[in-house]
Amino acid sequence: MGSYKKYLQVALGAVLAVSQGLTWAAGYVDVLDLPAKASPLAVRSPLSGMARAGERLIAVGQRGHVLYSDDSGTHWQQAVVPVSADLNAVSFPSPSQGWAVGNDGVVLHSSDAGASWSKQLDGRQIGALLVKHYGDLARAEPANERWAQLADEGQRMVEQGADKPLLDVWFANDQLGYVVGVFNLILRTEDGGLTWTPFQDRTDNPQGFHLNAIASTGDALYIAGEQGLMLRWDEAGQRFVALATPYQGSFFGVLGKPGEVLAYGLRGNVLRSVDGGLNWTPLDTGLHVSITAGLLDAKGQYRLFTQGGQMLQSQGAGAPLHLVPQAEPAPVAGITQAANGALVVVGSRGARALSGD
Repeated sequence: MGSYKKYLQVALGAVLAVSQGLTWAAGYVDVLDLPAKASPLAVRSPLSGMARAGERLIAVGQRGHVLYSDDSGTHWQQAVVPVSADLNAVSFPSPSQGWAVGNDGVVLHSSDAGASWSKQLDGRQIGALLVKHYGDLARAEPANERWAQLADEGQRMVEQGADKPLLDVWFANDQLGYVVGVFNLILRTEDGGLTWTPFQDRTDNPQGFHLNAIASTGDALYIAGEQGLMLRWDEAGQRFVALATPYQGSFFGVLGKPGEVLAYGLRGNVLRSVDGGLNWTPLDTGLHVSITAGLLDAKGQYRLFTQGGQMLQSQGAGAPLHLVPQAEPAPVAGITQAANGALVVVGSRGARALSGD
């Protein structure tokens, strides 16, 4: 009897799903054209990235949610956002100017410290950008087969639609910035996002690995990717050159300061370099869970967080990482430090300030 009742529940659920699906299809609006819905629960919804905009904190996440706090993460307000696509990362090079990126190739810009946003780019446009940029190069240099290959990749993006996620964003200032994503997708702007230049030909990534993160250590700009991919910007060659690493799993982030860089990723792996990424030393974390967020705090200490909510801390340059107990560990996807020194994290349970130092 129980099995029959369960069968009826499953069958009824299928009928309702089909009915709801037909209703949804009839009124379908692309998430790139649908403004994010205001919700009092947004602060508890899954959030993926964080940044500081002066003394303001900015968090981004699912369904186009952007939140901002002016009291170190105690209270949050929801920003006005023109899309409902999931957002993955945010960067503010100055207190007022910021950019956020996410699924469907979306790039958003704010000029009012994150209170409101406008769309600069999306996946429906990126493919055409690649076709034009590399098509022009192919016509100028017909003997260079690489240009035709990249133009073909752009055409495939046009045909497949806006489904390529952008995973991270970094801006040096209000004009120069990069967005990176899946399958070696990388674009650069030199005018604050008014125009974008494809940079697939400027990366030593022939296999097209995903570009998971981009960050500066103050003296170098790095890109961390899957399958051990680590790139560093070479100013003389005007390209991102590959660095050999002793770990072939995915890196999820990179951070550091002049003279030192850490790369972190799958299964608790952390690598350290003090020579610009030419040589790397594995650091013992004692963990086998993926490290998903990192921060160099105001005291010069590294704070690394795992998908399980554990925190690793290093007291200074060259110091070992040690585990810091957390009262209520929860998955962490992004972290920043508020103006009052508090650590504020975001993850699958929304935004929260950590207690203690």
